[in-house]
Amino acid sequence: MASLTRRIPLDAPAEHVWDAVRDFGAVHQRLVPGFVLDVKMDGDARIVTFANETVARELLVDCNDDARRLVYAVISERVKHYSASVQVFANGKGRSELVWIVDVLPNEIAPYIGNQMDAAATAMTKTFALSTTNN
Repeated sequence: MASLTRRIPLDAPAEHVWDAVRDFGAVHQRLVPGFVLDVKMDGDARIVTFANETVARELLVDCNDDARRLVYAVISERVKHYSASVQVFANGKGRSELVWIVDVLPNEIAPYIGNQMDAAATAMTKTFALSTTNN
């Protein structure tokens, strides 16, 4: 199984970043606008439309406010297994670090997932850079 990790430093307080992460149905507006174009909620799942026109069904597994950790799984015919966690840590005054871990099968899809994670990280960085300049 491929395990991918991204540590993303962000120019925003951990509480601010966590508030956006935990808003599961608004990822396209609050966390990664431009990377995710649309979200439709279906119970505990969100149907996500990405900028590259890929659509994924992501099931909310856990949202832990105390640990600032969200876990979700992708349900797809294309992947055998996809489990992800996103956790937000304080990283100095007014800054944070988002740690995103994805475990995926088959291994052959890992480069694609890694590229998607990198594009999402870029979107997050822009989102929170803008939020600090607008405050």
